Amino acid sequence: MYQPTDLKKGTVCQIDGTPYRVIDYSQKVMGRGGSIVNVRLKNLLDGSVIPKTFKGADKIERAEVSQKTVQYLYNDGANYFFMDPESFEQFELSSDIVDTAANYLKEGDNLQLQFFGERVINVELPKNLFLEVTYTEEVVKGDTSGAVTKDATLETGISVRVPAFIKTGDIISVDTTTGEYRERKK
Repeated sequence: MYQPTDLKKGTVCQIDGTPYRVIDYSQKVMGRGGSIVNVRLKNLLDGSVIPKTFKGADKIERAEVSQKTVQYLYNDGANYFFMDPESFEQFELSSDIVDTAANYLKEGDNLQLQFFGERVINVELPKNLFLEVTYTEEVVKGDTSGAVTKDATLETGISVRVPAFIKTGDIISVDTTTGEYRERKK
């Protein structure tokens, strides 16, 4: 069982048999009255987001989730296909479960699937991924006053803002939670 103050961002809990992930957390201390925790919870089965308030003495049930390492194979436009590298069992996931992770998937990459019972509820990406820049504009010499950024298209098809010195063919690190450029691979 969780206490309300255990519900930090990213924690998975269970309310009325449904798994939820905490996406926002704030706490108010009320003098002698204890504290109140306000959270926004994302339903991991249907994707809806609900606000919830817990008082200091409330108990919140832990969600029984498991993780499995899988390899991304391909997508057919509507569904994404993964394989367990140990048993060679294949999983087919709809695009609503894959969600924004689709922007970072490369064929052959290993990642984590999160299960609630037998059902896949989430695709867990690494915090940072290295991706190749497939297209970016050249910067005009002398146009470098301040922090100049430009758009770059990456090998997975997404576009990110990068510093002016990044060129086509560079390998860069992207933060998968924010979609922002982190660094150029040395």
